[in-house]
Amino acid sequence: MLVLTRKLNDVIQIGDDIEIKVLAIEGDQIKLGITAPKSVEIYRKEIYVDIQNQNNEAANISIDLLNLLNQKNDK
Repeated sequence: MLVLTRKLNDVIQIGDDIEIKVLAIEGDQIKLGITAPKSVEIYRKEIYVDIQNQNNEAANISIDLLNLLNQKNDK
């Protein structure tokens, strides 16, 4: 993990296309602005994890449903 110290209005560059700017510092919170191509999906970590879990659950349901349908077709 790379750890950087930044001040208000400082920017971090990731590759050619992504910039992260410190917009505000308020107590124990900071506000970040992210400039990236529309093709780059940006999520808070907890939202990303929820999406991954929901996708995994949906995939498991689909497999279970396919197995059930195959069992009915075999009879």
